[in-house]
Amino acid sequence: MRYSLLLLAMAASLPLQAKTLSLKSPNGEIEVKVSDDNAPHYAVLFQGKPVIGASKLGFDFTNAANFRGGFDITDSQRATVDSSWEQPWGEARIIEDKHNELVVSFTHPDSKQGYKVRFRAFNDGVGFRYEVNADTPLNIGRELTEFAVEKADKAEAWWIPGRGWNRYEYLYQHSKLTDAALVQTPFTFKNKDGVHIAIHEAALVDYAAMTLNQRRPGTFVSELTPWSDGVAVKTNGIFNTPWRTLQIAPNATGLINSHLILNLNEPNQLGDVSWVEPGKYVGIWWGMHINQNTWGSGSKHGATTDETKKYLRFAADNGFDGVLVEGWNIGWDGDWFHNGDLFSFTEPFADFDIKAIADYGREVGARLIGHHETSGSVSNYRKQWDGAFGLYQKMGVAQVKTGYVADGGNIKRIDENGLERFEWHDGQFMVGEYLDNVKTAAKYQISINTHEPIKDTGLRRTYPNWLAREGARGQEYNAWGNPPNPPEHVAMLSFTRMLAGPMDFTPGIFDMGFNGLGDNTNRPQSTLAKQLALYVVLYSPIQMAADLPENYLKRPDAFQFIKDVPTDWEQSVALDGEVGDFVVMARKERKARQYSGNDWYLGAVTDEEARDVTVKLDFLEPGKTFEAQIYQDGKDAEWKWRPYEIDIKKLKVRKGDTLTLRLAEGGGAAVRLKAL
Repeated sequence: MRYSLLLLAMAASLPLQAKTLSLKSPNGEIEVKVSDDNAPHYAVLFQGKPVIGASKLGFDFTNAANFRGGFDITDSQRATVDSSWEQPWGEARIIEDKHNELVVSFTHPDSKQGYKVRFRAFNDGVGFRYEVNADTPLNIGRELTEFAVEKADKAEAWWIPGRGWNRYEYLYQHSKLTDAALVQTPFTFKNKDGVHIAIHEAALVDYAAMTLNQRRPGTFVSELTPWSDGVAVKTNGIFNTPWRTLQIAPNATGLINSHLILNLNEPNQLGDVSWVEPGKYVGIWWGMHINQNTWGSGSKHGATTDETKKYLRFAADNGFDGVLVEGWNIGWDGDWFHNGDLFSFTEPFADFDIKAIADYGREVGARLIGHHETSGSVSNYRKQWDGAFGLYQKMGVAQVKTGYVADGGNIKRIDENGLERFEWHDGQFMVGEYLDNVKTAAKYQISINTHEPIKDTGLRRTYPNWLAREGARGQEYNAWGNPPNPPEHVAMLSFTRMLAGPMDFTPGIFDMGFNGLGDNTNRPQSTLAKQLALYVVLYSPIQMAADLPENYLKRPDAFQFIKDVPTDWEQSVALDGEVGDFVVMARKERKARQYSGNDWYLGAVTDEEARDVTVKLDFLEPGKTFEAQIYQDGKDAEWKWRPYEIDIKKLKVRKGDTLTLRLAEGGGAAVRLKAL
């Protein structure tokens, strides 16, 4: 639903001698300069100071002349947009889209070859993409896009490596910007003036994902993830690239409060998506990670009919929508990591009666959440899509978690000649494979939660059944990771990975001592209060209560917050924080899709340092009284030996009041602000 739209388009044919064009954001704080001097390039200023210096544009092709020097600006068009649009679900219901646009045409005077670059300047950043309309196929060998960071020797950065064996599942490094090499996006850094910038991409469709390779110090070049034959991107000559994005803010929280990525994606293409439902779930999952159960069959098999019924009853009794069940289907026995071709997505193990389970779920009021693990054998999976989604639709399954466990560069596909080829998770082939899976699921009114995914680039706007993804180190690393996620991890994710979109982190572990307490075991380096705070801090429209049911029943007072907290929001705002140190989030509940709720929720987490955070409640509606239901670290709490000490209290507050929350080492706080 559109609320307002002002579109002013102006076309201007420029004389050949015109060399530089300028585009400013609606508030005038961000400026993009585009030039053809020597070769096409752009630069970006924030509040009058350069943040991205002269940076090249163009392509090298494997089968045609390159788009490098010699191209002149020959035409431009401008537009202004002031609109808003509504998400069917999300971190905010109404998204404002205010930007100025400049489309620049570059043409080579000799060959008459040409291309366009479309720039959009928002108050929270810049996006630009290439638009090519050639009459012959073009295979891209290299994209020449640069991001030349001004005064890079004075900047600091937070990043994970690009194109590694473990995909996106690395701990974030904090270093001088010039020490970063090949990095994934979102890539977050802070310049000498304290300006925070994140480089990423939006609307990644039929193209290779972009990593960033620091060549000269401070100059990052787009490095596209190639096919198995070495070509970066294969096109028919007519294509748009994803948007190259720069989120820009004067402070760290400004990055979280940006909607740039969503605004650069196309509107919903699925039509009526009332069948896409946010919610909370539990699962037969954590037990496998802590070796209580197995995915494969046998005496410890987790996915049995009886066990699933127990989980369904627990879910229904506590207000959860469904139960995720992993390890239900043929293929898990033996070395499943390397034998993905053996998976059947329609044949359950003998001890898993899928019809009886689905019937029982309908009886008690909670439903089965599906699971498809491919082990990277995507051709085997694709040929079973219709049968698998058809079975799930018949059983009332509305959400499916898909998995692509395989080393980076080891996705197995069978080509048109029947030969095995091995691709990257973020190459052009898999970009298409993930999206085709989501589109096919939509035909069966099924939503997808992708693990071992292609990174999020905002396509949830265009395909709202793509609910969430993994794409970072999640909770399972606390069971067996070496090392587990450190206390700073969530405060890193908030300003890096989470800028891309929702993450299925799977929060809510209540038993911190399954391997013993202390700091030398695999376990969550977290207090109990911090586990509650994750439901507010790390956004996902589907949140898991990841621990075993019996662990929640032991701590009913803390469990109450998980039962109360929603997953769909009217609005969200980052209130305070610094990258890797701490973050404070506030979100207002949304009810019945189109209606705002009355309650607000707060989440705050810290790294290994204890701190008190003071939160001004200026976001509350005036004239109303709220009951603040506070779950914060106890006075002696800390994550190593006293993670369970939690202070639960209530007090009345109004707009203009402040809350001071104690965050222990590795700790956090969660607050429900209930309207009275």
